[in-house]
Amino acid sequence: MVYVYLAIAIVAEVAATSALKASEEFTKLTPSLIVVIGYSLAFYLLTLVLRTMPVGIAYAIWSGLGIVLVAIVGVVVYKQVLDLPAIVGMLLIVLGVIIINVFSRAVSH
Repeated sequence: MVYVYLAIAIVAEVAATSALKASEEFTKLTPSLIVVIGYSLAFYLLTLVLRTMPVGIAYAIWSGLGIVLVAIVGVVVYKQVLDLPAIVGMLLIVLGVIIINVFSRAVSH
């Protein structure tokens, strides 16, 4: 169940972060509500994750996947362009998350 909470927390954080741009410095109501609700849900669920998962591991997964997903949202929604070094860097982040989850003894499997 811990990975379900973490996945939902990551999605909520990505939605909130992505809505920051659309909120136009909190002058637009709907995106601003998405930011506040998304971050609130994300941090609450992260506290549940931290009951059983080490904080460093949880945060590595959270931040790594969040970076990549927010970048994808930026490309799809905001038409932002990623160059090759950015793409390679993000692939390395994903590889790091995979290595942590597959090989680390700090993660309960």
